[in-house]
Amino acid sequence: MFKQVLGGMALMAAFSAPVLAAECSVDIAGTDQMQFDKKAIEVSKSCKQFTVNLKHTGKLPRNVMGHNWVLTKTADMQAVEKDGIAAGLDNQYLKAGDTRVLAHTKVLGGGESDSVTFDVAKLAAGDDYTFFCSFPGHGALMKGTLKLVD
Repeated sequence: MFKQVLGGMALMAAFSAPVLAAECSVDIAGTDQMQFDKKAIEVSKSCKQFTVNLKHTGKLPRNVMGHNWVLTKTADMQAVEKDGIAAGLDNQYLKAGDTRVLAHTKVLGGGESDSVTFDVAKLAAGDDYTFFCSFPGHGALMKGTLKLVD
């Protein structure tokens, strides 16, 4: 019996390895209805880097219904959005060199995908982070929280 339990535990450990690796990334989708399919993302402190894979599942072009994924401290979100509108689509609706932006993808049209990888060391335990779409008017609906966890 002990050998069966031990063997089962070893088998579970072998199958859980890919799951643990997957915890350092997340897939998120944006739609033509101005929605992300996730409202919260948890990032493990054990990850050195974290990757966000964004897919625009809609059909509309980027200049009409473009979506990106932008990470800032929650307190910085509105100012980053405001500055991004002035920057325009060619700049991904983000002010060039904006140090308040911790990570971002490019603005995507329907059917397109992009990924961004960032150092988890940029995040501090206890700080509040928000991810959002910086396309004008989208941030009110297309946003969520990102939290650093054990």
